[in-house]
Amino acid sequence: MTPSGVQPDVTDTDTRTPVVAALAEDLDADIAAVLGSPQGTVKSHISRGLKRLRLLYQGATMSSFDHDPLAAGLAALATDAPDGLLDRVAARWTRVAAAIGDVYVATTDHGIAYVRTGGDDEEFTASFRSRFGRPLLPAARPPAGLLPALRTGRSGGLRLDLRGLTSFEEAVLRTAMTIPKGEMRPYSWVAREIGRPRAVRAVGTALGHNPVPLLIPCHRVIRSDGALGEYVFGSPAKERLLRGEDVNVDELHALASKKIHFLGSEATGVVCFPSCRNARRISPSHRRGFRSLAQAEAAGYRPCGHCRPGAGVS
Repeated sequence: MTPSGVQPDVTDTDTRTPVVAALAEDLDADIAAVLGSPQGTVKSHISRGLKRLRLLYQGATMSSFDHDPLAAGLAALATDAPDGLLDRVAARWTRVAAAIGDVYVATTDHGIAYVRTGGDDEEFTASFRSRFGRPLLPAARPPAGLLPALRTGRSGGLRLDLRGLTSFEEAVLRTAMTIPKGEMRPYSWVAREIGRPRAVRAVGTALGHNPVPLLIPCHRVIRSDGALGEYVFGSPAKERLLRGEDVNVDELHALASKKIHFLGSEATGVVCFPSCRNARRISPSHRRGFRSLAQAEAAGYRPCGHCRPGAGVS
């Protein structure tokens, strides 16, 4: 007898192979349907798929349930999808205003996972699915804290979903998050901060893979020679963001053209990166430029405790 009380038309042969084959076809159809479904239907697809599992396995003999724990377990799945399952399966997207124009933002149940500019809804959805392999549905509203973070350039309180990154990439990005708004650090500084001083090129690659630009401010990382360097949204966007944070880009370019990469204060004996908040306070009459940190230290200057210029042009 089957669990429903109706004797099925079966032979003594093992029925699991055709049942599993039919089940696989059924799930493939469900998965395909989910990926193309509009908002609000994914949960119903999951529920129907779970119920079909039970119906399929009701075609097996009771003895197959007794001897096959997998079959018995799957047959017990006749239930609605639990609350919250949809958000564990699908991410949500929204489009919001930012300093460089509108950006698309995707959020999972672990936090904000992806930020990109340009294109349209379909392009962003395709890009997200290609990178993360998850369906993406429209969100009713932006995630909490996103708009203030984009407006202020401070995202320390946001939940970010950085799963899928290597430990090196995550270390690079979390170090970039420590760079204050309106300041810049060279790639070599990031490499030193994570304990990999020779991995400068790899640091640049990791920043280029930043899934959440603007929220992790990789635009604040520049080349050791003072050039702004590349950026995931393009060099013009990088310069626009820095100017929007009141970085004096023109002065920094002028200093770099003279090969001045550090500024020291004759009044305090401290040497800083030129964009450091302490460097901005040095009066012109007490300001002294240096090509390298070693040159500044040889002149009796000590590194700033705020910007920690322990790496850079040597």
